[in-house]
Amino acid sequence: MLIFMKPVVNNLLCIALCMQFFCLGVCAQNEVTKSLLRTAPEAENIDADYIMQYIEAFKREKQDIHSLMILRNGKVVSEHWFGNNAADKPHPLWSISKTFTATAIAFCIAEGKLKVTDKVISFFPDKLPTEISENLKKMEIHHLLTMTTGHDVAPNHVRFIQDADWVKGFLSAPVEHEPGTFFIYNSMASYMLSAIVQKITGEKIIDYLTPHLFNPLGITNVTWEESPQGINAGGWGLSLVTEDLAKMGLFILQKGIWNGKRLLPEEWFDVATARQTASIPAGQRPENITPETKEIDWLQGYCYQMWRGRHNTFRADGTGGQYIIIIPDKDAVIVTTAFVQNMQAELDLIWEYLLPAFK
Repeated sequence: MLIFMKPVVNNLLCIALCMQFFCLGVCAQNEVTKSLLRTAPEAENIDADYIMQYIEAFKREKQDIHSLMILRNGKVVSEHWFGNNAADKPHPLWSISKTFTATAIAFCIAEGKLKVTDKVISFFPDKLPTEISENLKKMEIHHLLTMTTGHDVAPNHVRFIQDADWVKGFLSAPVEHEPGTFFIYNSMASYMLSAIVQKITGEKIIDYLTPHLFNPLGITNVTWEESPQGINAGGWGLSLVTEDLAKMGLFILQKGIWNGKRLLPEEWFDVATARQTASIPAGQRPENITPETKEIDWLQGYCYQMWRGRHNTFRADGTGGQYIIIIPDKDAVIVTTAFVQNMQAELDLIWEYLLPAFK
């Protein structure tokens, strides 16, 4: 009898060893990729029917959603890719790039390299115009972060002048309003934040963020467009995969903590996600806003390179429907990549179908 039992025992030992090595392999892979934990929606008290209804709704409305990832309690509960999009396919983020740029500023502040009250002109003495206006003198990093630089029209035209020095172009633009008193969506303000980081660290923002943010979060294969001067665009040009956006959303939701380790002070997120100024949608003028538009999410206030939204939310967003939506009340993050024309309509469906999913 023992003769027949021996192979069985050996087989069981082999199976046990294989399972142990498999577990070690999975753990090692997870440590390298730092992929987020996965679970079922029901395990985190989410009604999966609402998620399917949302998918049906945006298809019915012909919204070209490329990916959807939903997190609750730090875990991925639902993930979908549509069309020819895939989990390992980086996606242009457009203005979501701004939130990563502001985070680089946060690391510089934490390291004592700068303060939000530092004057913008102090970093570029060799690029200043001949005559420096009083308003330009008053412009601070805080005003770049909140897009209250004082420009009546954002100096975005500088980007389209061949071989132009974008910093010089920004500093030479008229500053009609006192900084802090007038909001206008200004991607070149975000570029200036990137230029300041490179000026004080000696590194492009993509390289500076690699050990500070990308490596700890397991964000790899990062690309970021540059100006003719070799400075990352700051306000646009970053490409990442969907899960990388989810990691960033979770990092912000957790106020700077990642895997139990604090990477940035909590105080930064208290300020950076709070309403800093009244806001209007990109491309709009304050005088054109009417009471009928009060339900627009872009009128809920601007933070530090992020927007406040309805339902006590805040978000990073980018042209075409790229979103990192953070819902503190639900301990949740919703990420989308897309190519849609009406970004408010995209948010409306999210509020209608996904918000009620969180029980």
